[in-house]
Amino acid sequence: MTHSSLKKLLSLFLLSLLTAPAATAADRISAFVSILPQQTLVQQIGGDRVDVRVMVAPGASPATYEPSPRQMAALSRAAVYFAVGVPFERVWLERIAAANPRMKIVRTDREIEKIPMAAHPHGEEAHHNEGRDHDDSGGIPDPHVWLSPPLVKIQARALRDALQELDPAHRQTFAANHRALVADIDVLHAELQRRFADRQGARFMVFHPSWGYFARTYGLVQEPIELEGKAPKPAQLRALIEEARRRGIRVVFVQPQFSTRSAELIAREIGGRVAFADPLAADWAANLRRVAAQFEAALR
Repeated sequence: MTHSSLKKLLSLFLLSLLTAPAATAADRISAFVSILPQQTLVQQIGGDRVDVRVMVAPGASPATYEPSPRQMAALSRAAVYFAVGVPFERVWLERIAAANPRMKIVRTDREIEKIPMAAHPHGEEAHHNEGRDHDDSGGIPDPHVWLSPPLVKIQARALRDALQELDPAHRQTFAANHRALVADIDVLHAELQRRFADRQGARFMVFHPSWGYFARTYGLVQEPIELEGKAPKPAQLRALIEEARRRGIRVVFVQPQFSTRSAELIAREIGGRVAFADPLAADWAANLRRVAAQFEAALR
C-alpha cells in the first residue's frame, strides 16, 4: 500500500469516527426508573448508552401511582429497573418483576439508612410536648433520599455499578461519568453547607414532610402539616397556626402533587404566604439550589 493510499485510508477512518452515530436504541440499555430525578441521575452516568423511561408522570404522586398497560408492556422488554423506595414500588415492584423475570431490579436506596417521616404532634398532644423539640420516632420510612446530596452519591454508586455490570464494554465511560457527577455533587453540598451554616436549628413549615433528609443534612427542622396522607383536623390546624405564630414562620411550603388548601388557610392566619417546593423536579441539583434559596429567604 502506497503512502498516499495509507494516508487516505487513515483520513477515512478518522472521518468515520467523527461522524459515527450515537448508540442506537437497539444498542442502549433499556431502563426504567420511578421518578424524574432518577432519570436525570441515570442519564448523567449512562449518557447515550442508556434509554431510560420514567414511571410516575409529572404532576402525579409516587404514593398513589399505578402503571399504565402501555408501561407494563414496555417493562416486559426492559433490561433494568432502578427503584428508589417510593410508596408505589411497595405494591407494584413485585408485579413488575414478575412481568419480566429477566429484568434486573436495582434498589438504589439499599445502602441508605432511612429515617421515619417527620411526625408533628398536634392538638392536645402538642400541648403536652410544649417546649420540647419533636423527634422523628415512629412513622413510615421517608423515601425522599434524592433530596440530600450525600445520599445522592450513594445512589450514584449503585447506578454506576449496575450499568457496568449490564454493559461491561463501556465500563470506563460509566466510571468517568460517575466521577464527574460526584465532583458536581460535592460542589453542591459545600454550597448548601455554607448557605445554612448560620441557620442551625431553624424551622420551616411544609405541607407534606418531603424535606427530612435535606433538613437533617443542613441542620434545619421541617414542621409538617400533613402526615401519611392525612390532612389536619380543625384542632390540629389551630395548633399549627399557633405554633407558626410563636416561631415567627411566615412561609408555608407546598408541592404541586398535593392540595394547597390547608397550607393556604394557615398562611392567611399567620399573615404569610404559600410557596412551592417540588421534590420531584427533573433537574434535581438545580432544584435543590432553588429550594435552598427559598428556604433561606423564609428563615430570615
